[in-house]
Formats: sequence, structure tokens, C-alpha cells
Amino acid sequence: MKVLSCLLGLILSLCLASCGKTSSPTAPRGTIAASLLTLDNPFFKVIGDHLTSEGQKQGYDVVVVSGDKDVAKQSNQVKDFIVKKVSAIVLSPCDSKSIVPVIQEANAAGIPVFTVDVPCNEPGVKLVTQIATDNYGGGKEAGAAMIEALGPQGGKVAILHLKQVESCILRVQGFREVIDAHNASGKPAIEIVAELESGGAKDLGYKAAEDTLQAHPDLRGIFAINDPAALGARAALEKAGKENQVTIIGFDGQPEGKQAIKDGKIYADPIQFPDKMGVQLVHSIMTWSRGLPQPEQILIPTQLYRQADALKDPELE
Repeated sequence: MKVLSCLLGLILSLCLASCGKTSSPTAPRGTIAASLLTLDNPFFKVIGDHLTSEGQKQGYDVVVVSGDKDVAKQSNQVKDFIVKKVSAIVLSPCDSKSIVPVIQEANAAGIPVFTVDVPCNEPGVKLVTQIATDNYGGGKEAGAAMIEALGPQGGKVAILHLKQVESCILRVQGFREVIDAHNASGKPAIEIVAELESGGAKDLGYKAAEDTLQAHPDLRGIFAINDPAALGARAALEKAGKENQVTIIGFDGQPEGKQAIKDGKIYADPIQFPDKMGVQLVHSIMTWSRGLPQPEQILIPTQLYRQADALKDPELE
């Protein structure tokens, strides 16, 4: 009886221990906090959504907020992350220079900082890695698409820029280099006659395209640094009755932009993969947490997307 009693006691103890383990929730790895340039742009929303889903899958709590293109607001958001002692901070800076002081505060607090899409290559800051589209390579693809679209006639072209964002500077740099190389080859020239601020938005893209058409009524092409600016430009062309005269090359591959390509309103986009960026961010954070080395930059190539691609795209109408 004494042996039986001991056995029953042992079984009961094991059951209680097992039940205790089962009912204890798994502690999260920590919190990933992200402040993105703007969540009004579907591109950044996709980054945020995939960062959230992959982070939660890997056991993190994830907070994503919009900087609303306001560096003061974004700086306050980062200060709040620091106070809350998050495990990692993700930024797509609203202004790569003005964000430096608050990144330095995160550095001083020992919180790793990762940038996505928009880099911060300023001195005096420590970043783990930058995850971005190969914007320079994408700009070169846009230049090749413009040459393809204009054909042997060449002609005048305008650029709708967003000069305060480094990723857009790289896109324009790549575009210009391809156009310059084309012109140097002795083929019919493609003349860049204007470079106007578009704000990366439909309304400012519309105004920039409208102003360009007034100054250059014989315009043949527009390169817009993102889909919202490209769609704004398209509206200006339609109002002026010049939608068949001027070819638009966009950038991004947002659903609305892809639909416009399918409908023949935009000729082509070098498309980005924000879903891959969101997932890569989480993997990079996990790599850092294990003390493993990381490259300073991880570039995700673009892919030129034309109407033929859009017609086969199952996600479009």
C-alpha cells in the first residue's frame, strides 16, 4: 500500500507539472516597432502588413505607425519606442537628414535600428541593415522602358520627382544614365526637358504634368517616380486631350498602377516587392538577435511590368 501510495503521488505530481506547463503562455520574443513614411501609400501598407504577419508568426509583438511624411511626428514616434524599450526599430525616414538625432538616441539606448525602402546614409548613425528595392537598377529599367516606348523618333521627356527621398533620387539617377547612354550612341535623342516636384502624390503629379504640358506642348514621355504621381499625370493628360501623345512610365507596381498598365494608361512599371521587404525585415531582426553578421544593405531587384504581364495577372480585373 505504501508503494502504491507513492506511485499515485508521483503520477499526480507529473500531471500537475504537465498541466502547469500547458497553461503557461509562451513569452513573446519582444516588440518590433516601425514608423513608415506614410500608410496612405499602399506600398508602405504592404510592408507594414507583412512585417506584422511575419513578426507575429515568429513570436514578436509588432507595432506599425505612419510618419505621415512629417519628420517631427516620426521623431516623436521613435522617442516613444525608445521609452517603451522595444526590441528593434524599423524606419522608412520622412527625411533622411533630419531623422539623424533621434536615430542617435536609439543607438545610445542600445536599440537596433533597421531602415526599409528609404535609407539614411548620413554620418553619425548606426544602422544594422537597410532593406530596399534596387532603386538605381529600377531606374535603369524605367529608362529602358522609355526608350522602348518612344521608339526611333525619340522626343521630349519630363521627370516627376520626389527629391527629398533618397530612393527616388536613385531612381532618377538610373533613369538619366540610361537615357544619356542612349543619346551618346547617336540614336534619335530623348531630351529631358523638365524635372518637377511631384510629392509622390496624385494631386501634385497632376499639377506638375499640367505645367509641363503648357511649357512643352510637344512632350512625348513622362517618367514618374511612383504610381500615385503617374496616375496624377495621366489625369492631366486626359484633361489636355494628350493621353495618346504622351507615354507614362511609372514605378512601384501598386494594384492601381498595375490596373492602369492593363488598361493602357501607363506603359510600364519597374515593380517592387514590398511583401518581401516586410518578411526580410523580420528575418534580419532575428539574425541580429542571434549575434550573426549582416550586410549593410539588402537590395531586392525590381521587375519590369508591361501590359502583357498585366493581362496575365490573376489579381487584376
